[in-house]
Amino acid sequence: MNNEQPIIVGLDIGTTKIAVIAGRKNEFGKLEILGFGKANSNGVKHGQVLNIDETIKAIKTALENCFASNPNLEVKEVYVGVAGHHIKSLQTRGDIVRQRTDEEITHKEIDQLIDDQYKTYIPAGDQIIDVIPQEFTVDNFQNIPNPIGYGGVKIGANFHIITGDKNAIKNINRSVEKAGLHTKDLVLQPLASSSAVMGQEDLEAGVAIVDIGGGTTDLAVFYEGILKHTAVIPFAGENITNDIKTGLGVLKTQAEQMKVQFGSALANEAKANAYITIPGLRGMPAKEISVKNLANIIQARMSEIMDFVTYHLKQVGLDNRMLNGGIILTGGGSQLKHLIQLTEYVTGLPARIGFPNEHLAAGHIEELAKPTYSTCIGLILKGYDDYEHNRKEFEREYKKVEVPDALKNNGQVEVPAETEEAISEKEMKKRKNLTGFWGKFKDRIIDLFKEEEDKHL
Repeated sequence: MNNEQPIIVGLDIGTTKIAVIAGRKNEFGKLEILGFGKANSNGVKHGQVLNIDETIKAIKTALENCFASNPNLEVKEVYVGVAGHHIKSLQTRGDIVRQRTDEEITHKEIDQLIDDQYKTYIPAGDQIIDVIPQEFTVDNFQNIPNPIGYGGVKIGANFHIITGDKNAIKNINRSVEKAGLHTKDLVLQPLASSSAVMGQEDLEAGVAIVDIGGGTTDLAVFYEGILKHTAVIPFAGENITNDIKTGLGVLKTQAEQMKVQFGSALANEAKANAYITIPGLRGMPAKEISVKNLANIIQARMSEIMDFVTYHLKQVGLDNRMLNGGIILTGGGSQLKHLIQLTEYVTGLPARIGFPNEHLAAGHIEELAKPTYSTCIGLILKGYDDYEHNRKEFEREYKKVEVPDALKNNGQVEVPAETEEAISEKEMKKRKNLTGFWGKFKDRIIDLFKEEEDKHL
């Protein structure tokens, strides 16, 4: 166990569930999960905290479950995901003229350039959540991914600025604090999910990450290694459940159960002669529900969500031919049967399901590798990116905390048997590839050239 690393905790406040996951990186740069708890969420609608008391209760329950999974754990600070249809994004341009033109460009100057963007004018009632640099320019040189070490008079960059409603953000922070925690940082949910399910190759090929949650569908579009667009679509899993409830005249719990157990995103794939029997209410006769009808309802709503995705891709000029990596579906709603086929049909892009297990250490319980927890695991990765780039103060957690048995997969290791040296070498290579995923956006610098820097030292 690598006790030199801090324990970082992600808190995903969702519309249907609240999840708390505590993780620490091992010597191979993989996340070992030290605590995991979840609870049903009642106070959140479409990604926004509406009932603070209910949300506090749910956060506390998830925390208690997390402590129950590992009594040795202490949780004070959390990285919190933010979503909701109040989230907006805009593009800006910023430049600074350098004071010392005879010296090379430093980290400090890049930080200054980014800090200046926080003064950008945005509508009253909104606040800036994140400023993400896209590509830099130095004098007449354009499209520079990493300007550190360049010489020049003027540095500029294009920025993707993410804003949100002040009151909505205040409600999140208040809920977290009243649950006895401190918000270390707010992270846009599609960016957190992206870091959990996306590799370096995806970043270069160009992909759209579609995170289908309970209350919102979050979208992040990457092209040529740059975050091009983010959006929050206010339709998701809960809308499908409500459509089933209304369309088939059943209870919400029954609608949810049918969706998960028998639902399909393609009506053509559903058996025409298959029926689900629902017990009648208070002595009324049982109901026969056609699986085909169920699939028709799901397909209609899912097609609508995918139409929104297509619309956003067209907005930023990234239509079918541009995104070679296609669409990565994640979040709880991505587990619907035949969703990949429907996505490919509606968008014209190849699709796959994104699982967060790429960054998890071997031997964890299967539950954690579900797309449902992509955001939460991405929040921990975001925290590690801050830690590795000295962006925030971290308590060094030297207390010995082991992975509890409750979170181990009965001791079954999920990787093929290899020598430790081979694993170590493989992991280090992979780690080099994935270094600075967040750095590309928040840290303003790509870490892929670290070796070059080390040579100069």
